[in-house]
Amino acid sequence: MIRIWAKIIKEDKIVNQTVYENYAKLDYAEFYNYVRDICESLDCTTPVVLKTHIFSYAKYNTVRFYPDDFVGGVDFDKLVLENALI
Repeated sequence: MIRIWAKIIKEDKIVNQTVYENYAKLDYAEFYNYVRDICESLDCTTPVVLKTHIFSYAKYNTVRFYPDDFVGGVDFDKLVLENALI
């Protein structure tokens, strides 16, 4: 089961958040699809997902996307995804 807590942070405050749940086993080949679904529920554009983002999530259970990671402009400081498994 996959549970990812996603939060949009602006000026060190959470302005929007969601918990993404998928009952499949975590597959890093599908990580972009998870991020796309999360961004769709948060109503923001999808960032460019690089290997470093996937490795950061795999190793540290968290990944941060900054405005430079988005093709279009965004009005927040960062998008943080954290593993929310209990």
